[in-house]
Order: sequence, then structure tokens, then C-alpha cells
Amino acid sequence: MINMDWIKTELGGLYGSTVIQEISEIIRLYELYEGPRLGDTKPQEGDSPERVTRLRTNYIKKLIKDESRFMVGRAPELRVVADKADAKAASTIEDYLTDTLAANRWQRLLINGVRDCFVGKRVALCLDGAPGGQIGIRFVPSTEFVYEVDNDGVLTKIILFFGINDQLERSQQRIYHKRLWLDGGKCLMDEGVYDGYGRQVELRHSAEPTGLDFVPAYVIVNDGLTGDLCGESDVRELSENQRAYDNLKCDDIDALKFNMFPQKVLVDASQASVEHVVIAPGALIDLQTDPSKPSGSASATVLETQFGYDARYEHTVDRIKQDMYGLISVPDVAVEQLQGVAGSGKAMRAVYWGLICRCEEKWAEWDDALRWMVRRLVDMARIYGAAQLPEIDYTVRVEHLYPIPDDEEDERTRDLDEVSRGARSKLSYIRKWQPDADAEGELMQIQAEQRAQDAYGMAVAGELGGGGTGV
Repeated sequence: MINMDWIKTELGGLYGSTVIQEISEIIRLYELYEGPRLGDTKPQEGDSPERVTRLRTNYIKKLIKDESRFMVGRAPELRVVADKADAKAASTIEDYLTDTLAANRWQRLLINGVRDCFVGKRVALCLDGAPGGQIGIRFVPSTEFVYEVDNDGVLTKIILFFGINDQLERSQQRIYHKRLWLDGGKCLMDEGVYDGYGRQVELRHSAEPTGLDFVPAYVIVNDGLTGDLCGESDVRELSENQRAYDNLKCDDIDALKFNMFPQKVLVDASQASVEHVVIAPGALIDLQTDPSKPSGSASATVLETQFGYDARYEHTVDRIKQDMYGLISVPDVAVEQLQGVAGSGKAMRAVYWGLICRCEEKWAEWDDALRWMVRRLVDMARIYGAAQLPEIDYTVRVEHLYPIPDDEEDERTRDLDEVSRGARSKLSYIRKWQPDADAEGELMQIQAEQRAQDAYGMAVAGELGGGGTGV
């Protein structure tokens, strides 16, 4: 229902035409991801006209969910790191960041955004704010935005749009449209509602300054090569194998149905006896020989199929499934296969090593986006007065958290060894292993106990020394 003419006008050139063609493709990719609707038995692409069964097992959706769940099922830790002198200020910024992420339901938001990126090739991370208000975070799927970058890859324009209603008549359709762009180093905004012909119905803002010197959006591209603004979809890699798997399974069920009822064969039987044959439990057949065949002898038999294909079918289906798992590096493991390794974090990492490497490759793009988000949240909070945050130099550290059990005792031992060798501070150790405790208070208590222990030791030594001289 989106009018494409204004996309050509906004983007222009070959890129605009490419984006228009791609939107239809992305819609098709989402349809493959969602699978057939409930009760939809219409033939799918590649179906044989003789096929009766229309059963679909949506491995595409399962594998995309497995991949995204492994990557961000545990949201990454975002830490603000500064010099020791600015540690308290960094903690203030980090507290604001934690509160803002919690207010925007970051965990749910992130996993849905990652899935949209895997399916639709790219996703836009957008920050919304206004003076005196809180900063909002949202992900926009690729079917609801187009964008432009400059020669340095910096986002200079983004247009967000989505349908407000679902009317067939284009004049009755309503489409929300928001345009953010840089002009002279300042970010301006258009916002309004249009009909299906692209005619303005409501104007909310026109070239209004946002108070920012950047476009508050970051486009995350899934995979792709150098200079690729579109990205790649994980669904496309799985689509052909999904179709082959469904077709084979439907053919297998049809074959089972057709061979479940063997054919009845009557030889040299009269027409009258054939017409009066009754197929029912305990029924008798009055079988008579056809009078036109005096030398014949009527007989009845059942024709059973001798065709066996179980082994070949299972082999082919398993091979297709393994191809699908292998294409996106998700290990195909059952519970019984993990019984021998479930107690070891190292063994589990070995099983999921291919998926870990794939996720780290994707994190190369997502890490930059999350660092940008943290810095822009801080900038917008200062500009819009959402929070009073100190001005310091800091870096943003992103720690990936995969749902694999670690060998905790070994890690604790290594960390304690680092503390004893002076490679790690006691404060850092407490923050890591006692995140809910007051780390600074615990450290002060440890120091107080150490001083008390030293004072006691000195007192005992003094008494022993004094007693020795008196004897």
C-alpha cells in the first residue's frame, strides 16, 4: 500500500530503483519466515498438481529463532569505561544507561530487532526524543524505511513510513511518513500523514530543527560485502531446502495414504457378482465366473505394493535438514547427544563453536551500532534535558554473553590468581562475582579487617618480645 514514486524522488538514481524492487522481495522473505497461515492449504510454489497433502514444517523460523536466541538471548553487557579519576562520573552515565534500557524493555527489543535484521537484510536502530522527555529506543524493519549515506558511510537521510490502516481504496489509505536529514550540519525533520497516492493529508512538522547535529538513527546491515547498503537475508539461504523438505514430506504422506488401501482384483468374475461385492468386516463375496468365459475360474486377490523407500527417504530428509543447519552454523543436537558434555563449559563451546564464530562475525556490525547508541543516548539526554550527565572522556565496552555454561570454578581461580599477582584489582573481582553487592563497601570492609588483623599481629608480637627480655 506504500506509494513508490516518492521513494524514487527521494533516493533517485539506480539505488532508488533497486530499493523499490527489493521491498517486494523482502515482503516475500517475511512470508517465508512466517510460513503458511493457519488453515491455508493452497498450493505453494513448486507444488505438484497431483499432491494432496499440504503439510509445512517451518524450519526457517525455527533456525532463525535459534540463531538470534543464541546471539542475544542474554543481552550483551554495555559498560562505560573511563579513567580512574572519572570512575564515579562513568558510573553515573552507566546508571542512566541501565535505567533507559530497562524503560525501553531492551531485552525484548533487541532480540526482535536481531530477527528482523536476519530476515529482512537490515534494520534501523532509531532514537526518539524531545525537550523535557525521555529518550525512546526502537528498531524499524527494512520494509518501513529507506536511507542514504555519504561517501564516508555516515547516515545523512532516513525516511520512515508505515501504513496506519488497511484500506483497498488508495484515497482512503493512510501512511505515516517521517523524514530526518542533515542540512548544514543540523538535523531537520518532516512528519505527516499521506494517502495511497502520496498526497498530504496531515502535516505535523515541516523542516523542523531537532536540535541535533546528527541523524538519530543507525542502519545495521546483515552480512553483505564492501559498500553493500542492502545486506543479505538468512532466510534466502534456507528457502530452497525448506521447499524440498516440505515437498518430500508431503509426497511421503501421500504415498502412505495411497498404499494404505491395497487394490482388490477380481479375475474372470461375472458383472453381477462384481456389482454386488461389499467391502466390510465379515462380509462374504458371492463370486461367480463370467458365463462368457466357460473355461475361466473366478478368483479374488489383493494387490499389495512392494515398493520400499524408507531408507532412501530418511537419508534424503536428514541430508536436507543437515544442510539447513549447516548453512547458518546452528548445531543439530538433541538432548541425549548433550548428556556427555552438558557438565563441561569447554565441551559445550566446542559443540557451538561454529555458531559462536558466526555470531562474532555479526557482532562486528552490531558492536558499532551499540556503541553509537550509548554515545547518542548520552548526547540526547544532555541536549533534551532528560538527565544531568557529567562531561568526561569514556569508551563503551560491549561484552557478548552466550547461553553456554562456563567452568565457573576454574574462572574464579584464574581471577583470584590475577588479583594475587596484581593484574586485577580486588574491586574488579568483587564487581564481577558479586554484582549485587556494594563493591566499594566490601573493599573498605576487607581493608578494615586487614588493618585489624595487622594491629592484632603487631600487638601479639610486642607482648611476646617483651616477655622474652624479662626472662
